[in-house]
Amino acid sequence: MSTFVLEIGSEELPSRFLPLERAELQERFAQALDENMLAHGGIRVFTTPRRAVVIIDNLAAVQSEKEEIVSGPPIRVAYTDGKPTKALEGFARTQGVALSDVFTLKTDKGQYVAVKKTLGGLTAGELLATICPTVIMALPFAKRMRWGAYSLAYARPLHWLLALLDGEVVPFSVGPVASGRKTYGHRVHGRGPFVVDDATAYSSILSEKCGVMLDQAERRAVIVREGDKLAAAVRGKIIWNEPLLEEVEGLVEHPLPLLGIFDSSYLEVPQEVLLTSMESHQKSFGVIGDDGKLKPYFLTVSNITPDDIEVVRHGWERVLHARLEDARFFWRADLHEEFNTWLKKLDSVIFIGGLGTMGDKTRRLEQLCRWLAEQCNHGDSDLAVDAARAGRLSKADLVTGLVGEFDTLQGVMGGIYAEHKNEPQTVSAALKEQYLPAGPDTPVPSTLVGAILSIADKADTLVGCFGLDRIPTGAADPNGLRRCALGIIRILTEFKLSVDVRALFARALELYGKREWKLDTEVALDKLTEFFAGRLNHHLQADGHNVLSVDAVLRVGVNDVPDALMRLAALEDFQKSEDYATSVQTLKRVSNISQKQAKKEAIPEQWDTALLAETAEKKFSDVLGALLPELDRDLTARKYAGVLAALKKVRPEVDAFFDNVMVMCEDPNVRRNRLAMLCSLAARFSVLADFSVLQI
Repeated sequence: MSTFVLEIGSEELPSRFLPLERAELQERFAQALDENMLAHGGIRVFTTPRRAVVIIDNLAAVQSEKEEIVSGPPIRVAYTDGKPTKALEGFARTQGVALSDVFTLKTDKGQYVAVKKTLGGLTAGELLATICPTVIMALPFAKRMRWGAYSLAYARPLHWLLALLDGEVVPFSVGPVASGRKTYGHRVHGRGPFVVDDATAYSSILSEKCGVMLDQAERRAVIVREGDKLAAAVRGKIIWNEPLLEEVEGLVEHPLPLLGIFDSSYLEVPQEVLLTSMESHQKSFGVIGDDGKLKPYFLTVSNITPDDIEVVRHGWERVLHARLEDARFFWRADLHEEFNTWLKKLDSVIFIGGLGTMGDKTRRLEQLCRWLAEQCNHGDSDLAVDAARAGRLSKADLVTGLVGEFDTLQGVMGGIYAEHKNEPQTVSAALKEQYLPAGPDTPVPSTLVGAILSIADKADTLVGCFGLDRIPTGAADPNGLRRCALGIIRILTEFKLSVDVRALFARALELYGKREWKLDTEVALDKLTEFFAGRLNHHLQADGHNVLSVDAVLRVGVNDVPDALMRLAALEDFQKSEDYATSVQTLKRVSNISQKQAKKEAIPEQWDTALLAETAEKKFSDVLGALLPELDRDLTARKYAGVLAALKKVRPEVDAFFDNVMVMCEDPNVRRNRLAMLCSLAARFSVLADFSVLQI
């Protein structure tokens, strides 16, 4: 068994490219080797800023062989008067066999000529020479570039390719770069080139001569271990920001954690601002004490081991000092401003072309938040007041100096300024949470006022864009409307807010006042409701719910999201019961007849017991008389499991009714009376789901 090493050397790749590159190399090589019947052991993939490396252990020397029968033209076409035709000769030539190797194959469709071919048998080197350039050129990157006069597009210019199968070079080219046995190391600690005689020696050469720590997991471990030691020496702990740690791990080949210090006077600036400055601009980590407060230290990671570490440390400290000085200047300046000043400035900031200014938006949010709070008021008399205030102040921080400098802090700074300017705590918390959730895996707001503000903000954006006919397509969603819809769904679900979504959108659209919309308001609301239903459907399926069950529930209604989820949960539990199939079949029969006849004639809402003649219909009437009030109570209380369980009680009488009573009799009064019973039963269950969608 052999060892294969592929190293793709390039100019430094952005750190964000590396996780996808590793995953793609792993998947594509595994697939290519399996498709080519080349047995192999583990496939290890490593990345640094300047290289991607694939190491394949226990690789078979030769691909597996298998025999395959390849059929050709029918016998009547292959031979004329017993002699081979040009069709047969062409078939044999294509398959690379002699005419004597052709035999007759009997099939269900008749007799055909065929040959036996042995596939496989190529060496690993031959296969890899084809697989490697194919995989490299197919790697997906967020951005590609071309350089020089070459047509090859890659994330960054390629500099070298190392490809060794044990001690032999696997020959291939990608653009202007040919494979070989040379590798290049760290630009300072082992530039190279270095010749690798054998694939098994590659890793040791990289670590001992090149000064490169290849394994990204090892780089991370070094950063965390040494960082924790440095922080402990000053009685602190590192704030390990996971996305930042992954980014830093991908920025270095030779990690050296360093602890820097900054003037403690900067601690007057909010911790969120200091951390943003460290993390976003310096790719550094903050340090906190046992009290959870930030200490005047930061951890950074160098890509070299310098001769004078103090010079490097001082350079980092000097750059961070400048950033923190800017932050403190804007912080102090903002504290002298008032919300009213910022709100006036919002009237000069455009929200979205055609939808007015940010000032207009906050005035709409003020009213929409109040309306929403009234819809979901739980006895808190201050809820509507606080929600309205949060709506009005929601975008004020966009015109502050700090958010102008650190735009990722919008919302957060609004909440901090609200605290300093003595706004209610519920308002300041809501301002901080207004942009949550930012994606499918990020948290939703933790406070009710924050949830209300977030829903209102997203609903305002949705209705405005739909009114302008800026509806997302399969390829484009520039205003993030899918994210807005998902955010509303997640908040309504988490807080169990039974808000009529269509009414919410209608109110949000109304607050825009008279405008020149590109879509009629009712058309826009219809399209938006349909779009929202689609996102809810997608969200529920992504959570693992059955496609047909979701469809059945949502066809009945999507306006009350928590209610739809309760109906879905009840249906899925009911599907686990033994008599689910027979009960649903009976219900589908009731629904089908009811719906079909209701389109042809007027069915009374209540049946007349005086018109009942058959024993089966009298028993059915008696059961319905006792059951329907019970169903109505359960439906009002949203006890949907009890409604579905009631099918067990009524099914025998329904089956007996169908077996012994002619529902569609000629007497119109009797017919409509019998249909009235069926319609009364079907109407109760139609509130839960469209059972016709379910497959039994």
